[in-house]
Amino acid sequence: MNASSVVHFIGVGAMGGPMAQRLLEGGHTVRVFDANVQRIEAFSTQNGKQTALTSDQLGVGADYVVMILPNSIVVEEVLFGKNGLASRLKKNAMIIDMTSGQPEMTLSMGERLAALDILFIDAPVSGAVPRAQNGTLTIMSGGEAAVIGQAEPLLSLMGTVTRTGALGSGHAMKALNNLVSCAGYLIGIEALIIGSKFGLDPVVMVDVLNSSTGMNNSTQKKFKQYVLSRKFDSGFPLHMMVKDIAIAMGLARNLGVPAPFGHLCLDLWSGAKGVLGPNVDHTAVAHLSEQLAGWQIPESES
Repeated sequence: MNASSVVHFIGVGAMGGPMAQRLLEGGHTVRVFDANVQRIEAFSTQNGKQTALTSDQLGVGADYVVMILPNSIVVEEVLFGKNGLASRLKKNAMIIDMTSGQPEMTLSMGERLAALDILFIDAPVSGAVPRAQNGTLTIMSGGEAAVIGQAEPLLSLMGTVTRTGALGSGHAMKALNNLVSCAGYLIGIEALIIGSKFGLDPVVMVDVLNSSTGMNNSTQKKFKQYVLSRKFDSGFPLHMMVKDIAIAMGLARNLGVPAPFGHLCLDLWSGAKGVLGPNVDHTAVAHLSEQLAGWQIPESES
């Protein structure tokens, strides 16, 4: 791959927009599409009208198609539905699916694309919007080693690539990562509720957790920033997190793994979505724990 590669980027929302920007700044010819026309207009206003794509142009002349979409059902529709782009791709073009997708569907789509001589890898990401902006995302990539190797110069503009194994393994790893993250968040919130009701300062609690064995991503990057501040504005919606936990639990079910703690985690996060609404920030799940306890974690500006 070289700097003259033509990349069609589908999905330029809060994460996809800055990711596409990184590729453009890296010297690639980037053209974007999104179901939300305003997102296309925002990107093309900043980078030139030539960066905008229509649905009929998707895939035509592209060396790479990068997708970061709501779920695998949408990915399948974009590829194989009415006016699907798979039929317009040239042979040996590559599709990079950065959606938080379902591994089983990824494998099925991979078989269909291979029959068309189209390369395919899954490469979901972990990291919030600031990491998308500065190109430091964690990218979990599954697929044939040679194909991932071909894509790595492109992917490395957006973050650090970890090869997870065969096709679909990146999507599996992303879901399992978010399962662990969600479990750590919930238990940490419960600890803050218990401790603050006892009389502990929650700021001190977070400081102690971060210098002790209770440290995790939530204690480091979420509790002071979004919970103690009462801002709840990390930029990642609750329904997306619930989707990822459900994918992880689907894997467990298909593999015959009981995973009782994982299922409890899914039940609690799903319950929060029902009570709080699907589009609230995922950090607002703390409200459900507070409602159950009848206690609100005190606000702090620290």
